[in-house]
Amino acid sequence: MYKLPVTATAPFCPSEVRGSIFIDPSLPLWQRAMKFAGPGLLVSVGYMDPGNWATDIQAGSQYGYDLLFVVLLSSLAAIVLQTLALRLGVVTGKDLARATRDAYRPAVAKFMWVCAEIAIIACDVAEVLGCALALKLLFGLPLEWGIVLTGLDTVIVLGLQGRGFRRLEAIVLGLIITIAICFLVELILVGPDFGLILGGLVPSTTVITDTGALYLAIGILGATVMPHNLYLHSSIVQTRVMGESVPAKRSAINLATLDVGVSLSLAFLINAAILILAAAAFHQTGATDVADIEDAYRLLEPIAGTVMASILFGIALFASGQSSTFTGTIAGQVIMEGFLDLKIPCYQRRLITRGLALIPALGGVLWLGEHSVGKLLVFTQVVLSAQLPFAIYPLIRFTSSKAMMGPFASKLPLQLLAWLLFIVVVAANLWLMVQVFAG
Repeated sequence: MYKLPVTATAPFCPSEVRGSIFIDPSLPLWQRAMKFAGPGLLVSVGYMDPGNWATDIQAGSQYGYDLLFVVLLSSLAAIVLQTLALRLGVVTGKDLARATRDAYRPAVAKFMWVCAEIAIIACDVAEVLGCALALKLLFGLPLEWGIVLTGLDTVIVLGLQGRGFRRLEAIVLGLIITIAICFLVELILVGPDFGLILGGLVPSTTVITDTGALYLAIGILGATVMPHNLYLHSSIVQTRVMGESVPAKRSAINLATLDVGVSLSLAFLINAAILILAAAAFHQTGATDVADIEDAYRLLEPIAGTVMASILFGIALFASGQSSTFTGTIAGQVIMEGFLDLKIPCYQRRLITRGLALIPALGGVLWLGEHSVGKLLVFTQVVLSAQLPFAIYPLIRFTSSKAMMGPFASKLPLQLLAWLLFIVVVAANLWLMVQVFAG
């Protein structure tokens, strides 16, 4: 286990932010909890990126509130997996990428690194498409030019270099609040049926009896559980330090679990709001064939009776894509450092990732047309699903190992739950991939 430096402030890159904030165990609980808040927020933005929008909108439009329980169960599964990731980081002082490199043969570790990098690029493609579509909807900018302009966000990342990790967390929090406010106002404008919302949280047989519903349910699951977030969380949780003793680490785990629980609950509310908005605005008005983000934007204004609804929708979409940019950069840095022990400036990492993402995003739009964004977003989720087992499997193994985790190794009930989630995620994502490629 390596020691982590304790500094007052931290630059943007993960290699220099570990151990950046020391938390005095003698502080009152609420102060410790506030100081621990932040890593969960950075992780949560991956659960509300543009890739989630496509599945939520289509599910709400076609099936109303019936699949709302799928969003809830997927969010609970994500909380369990993220909790395992933070436990690994707090106890071992290693992120998932570094732990994987240390545990497996070089060839296996490099293969898993390639899978992780593909997942990062797939995430960035979704962010590129989301931001470009938002620019088109809000300002009428051609989608191709919007995709090219998204490359300029590297300047933002460069500007954050050396500004401190807490400032980054504050920026992301601001973007999340923007998304939340936009959807809150839209829900007020549309006026959903709260009785139907509560009914949608109860599991139904729709996903069993209807193949289309099952397909969308698996899509929601694949879009919710993000592989890069597991690598990311196991690293950035180390920005909080309480000490090396067993009680200190136990306290750190509890506070970090509270942080991610609250943050992912917020992400659930936003994802649920997207599905509820689609159910109330489209399904209940007879527009059950809305399967594209752009179509949803166009239809919101006449249904809600005000142009404000569609404008807020576009702003939320842009904030969603932009917030994921920051976390995608850090996750890419964590993966590169962990697997390869290679450290480069964050803006260079951003240039590499965004450059590789622009090619398939621009190529896909030029080849399939401007109305292909929805299909491309779903495809990015399929790519992510293919990589997901390679992140979950070592995570469960490491956190179940007494040799690695000591007294913090997962107890049998948690192990069984984690392996059950692994089986469900693998089976569901394989079925999704088969259906997408078969179709």
